[in-house]
Amino acid sequence: MQRTLVELNSLDCAEFVAEIGWVFENSPWVAERAWKNRPFSCLESLLSTMIGEVDSASEQEQLNLLRAHPDLGARVRVGSASVAEQAGAGLDSLSEEEFRRIRALNSAYRQKFGFPFLFAVKGSTKTDILRNLEQRIDRPQEAEYREALTQIYRIAEFRLRDTVL
Repeated sequence: MQRTLVELNSLDCAEFVAEIGWVFENSPWVAERAWKNRPFSCLESLLSTMIGEVDSASEQEQLNLLRAHPDLGARVRVGSASVAEQAGAGLDSLSEEEFRRIRALNSAYRQKFGFPFLFAVKGSTKTDILRNLEQRIDRPQEAEYREALTQIYRIAEFRLRDTVL
């Protein structure tokens, strides 16, 4: 259900978290911490506050957030938002060869960095995603950690824009 920003601002903490706690994958703590900064004057203010909560979180909390996301293209049970986003990019219709390739790349990426490859897939194709995965796997740890968080912020923005009127 979509809500206006005015409605979100009027919710108590539990209701607020129930409405948008899913925006940061399986990490309702982000919305819970952002809630105390209400009222939000605009969607950008809400997003900025949520990003600020992640930025100021401990490294372990950030890693847990990164690890809460599913591998792209994996044929496993994932949240409904992830399913829809991945389907929109064609990841639900990978050929067997593409599936094996993305699975191998995801595994190598996770092995190297300790978290899944994160990419805001909205508006992208499976070719774009595979190309980014191939390019980013060679990056240094710190650069990729920051990029993964940046991608999470983009995902959250897409989700908020689809949720808040």
